[in-house]
Amino acid sequence: MTKKTASTEVVQINLDEIINKSGKWEAIGGARSDDWNYQIAQQVANSLYLGGTEPAERNRMTAGAVAAVVEAKPQDSLEGMAAAQLVAAHNAAMECHRRAMLQGQTFEGRKEALSQANRLSRSWATLLDALNKHRGKGQQKVTVEHVHVHEGGQAVVGTIESHQGGNNNATERPHAK
Repeated sequence: MTKKTASTEVVQINLDEIINKSGKWEAIGGARSDDWNYQIAQQVANSLYLGGTEPAERNRMTAGAVAAVVEAKPQDSLEGMAAAQLVAAHNAAMECHRRAMLQGQTFEGRKEALSQANRLSRSWATLLDALNKHRGKGQQKVTVEHVHVHEGGQAVVGTIESHQGGNNNATERPHAK
């Protein structure tokens, strides 16, 4: 795989080396199509900011980004896309953090860079939730609609509220929210 940088230098990435560590091309994009998996790797590589780095460093950074997608272990093309976006969002957020801390950065420049980093971080968290939901690891919500308590039993579900006023002789019953 090759990537052109802003200075038009070509970065060579040996995907076979990354793939051989995982055992198959599918490890990159989660798809059976090597063309799709290549596209995912290319998109991840193109999402990196590599300005001002030496060729060897660019190669290592790009290989690391693709390896991060492999580490996510995508099981299908949707997971491959989500993993690629997670890597891209992470790198973009970190670049915004870096820019916010540049020496001589104006207050407005720092504020904008941190604002973008915050948005990217929230997008990253949303992407991760979507990936986990797709994998069946999302948060589950249980709603109890009917509870039957027979004579002599007790049950408390949820928040208990006390009702004020009305008939003081009446028995107050807690109810679930």
